[in-house]
Amino acid sequence: EELHHEAELAVVIGRMCREVPRERVADVIFGYTCANDVTARDVQRREKQWARAKGFDTSCPLGPWVETGLDLATASDLTIQLTVDGGQRQLGRTSEMIHSIADLIVNITEAMTLLPGDVILTGTPAGVGPLAVGDEVAVTIEGIGTLTNKVVKRG
Repeated sequence: EELHHEAELAVVIGRMCREVPRERVADVIFGYTCANDVTARDVQRREKQWARAKGFDTSCPLGPWVETGLDLATASDLTIQLTVDGGQRQLGRTSEMIHSIADLIVNITEAMTLLPGDVILTGTPAGVGPLAVGDEVAVTIEGIGTLTNKVVKRG
């Protein structure tokens, strides 16, 4: 009932990896794309767990494609913004995220093996907020493109 948007840079893994040292992080990245980490806040609050709140079939649109021409340094400082029906809701830079791309990959691969095609979301700028049926959401990331989705009622 209570959907919120979260514009995020998505990192797509290119090869199986485990315990990736910081100096090898770029070697395991296939590319980058836009993500809208749609979250059911009512479910998140009720269940105190994020898996279902962020895991519905339509919860994480990705796209418009995977950009393979960005290096790690460039991807680490891109403008990211989100609009709803043309009005800006979020604006920030990937360099402002709490954890860097390298930190995320190093930390995640200490605990689990990543496979080609796995996707890591990197965090969202300030300004997450509610969505309503009929809203058009656009996530734009510098150097990648724009992911646009319409909010529709499930059923």
